[in-house]
Amino acid sequence: MADTASNGEEAIEKVRQSSYDLIIMDLMMPVLDGFSATKAIKAITNVPVIILSARFEEADKLYCFELGVDDYIVKPFSFKELVARMKSVLNRHSVNINKIETIGTLVIDFDGKTITIDHERVVVTPKEFELLVYLLQHKNQAISREVLLEKVWDYHFIGGVRTVDTHVKMLRKNLRQYRDLVVTVRGTGYKFEY
Repeated sequence: MADTASNGEEAIEKVRQSSYDLIIMDLMMPVLDGFSATKAIKAITNVPVIILSARFEEADKLYCFELGVDDYIVKPFSFKELVARMKSVLNRHSVNINKIETIGTLVIDFDGKTITIDHERVVVTPKEFELLVYLLQHKNQAISREVLLEKVWDYHFIGGVRTVDTHVKMLRKNLRQYRDLVVTVRGTGYKFEY
């Protein structure tokens, strides 16, 4: 199912409220341009983004790739080309989403919702697992406590950002020798780093 947004701010709001497999973004939009909207969206989620633009300058393309876009298509283009590029981006993205993540003797099974260390099952709460998965899906990115609270606990959860700190503390304890993979980013929140 496809969804549309008439401007950059609306696109950001839709990404906050829903999950998408792919975003096709035009650079020239009202209210907020595609550069700014893409930057904001990439701070929220690692959804693949394809940029459409009449601008063919190398500097624009390079800036978009620095923002993390997956492809850049210059207008005019054919519908067949767009579909082919969409398939290519989705295929690359699905390969990058591992069902099992292994770091040393730490094994995180996304589908089975299990964690093992040294072949021993680690018992964590569902929220700890969701927190770990979210941080892992955005590895090396600093995620604010507010975003974690919104994405892991649900936007309407009443508990405050201290809930995030408490769960991070428990998660680190359960990760044992891998506890340092969950890094505190002073003044912001946390990130999964390796």
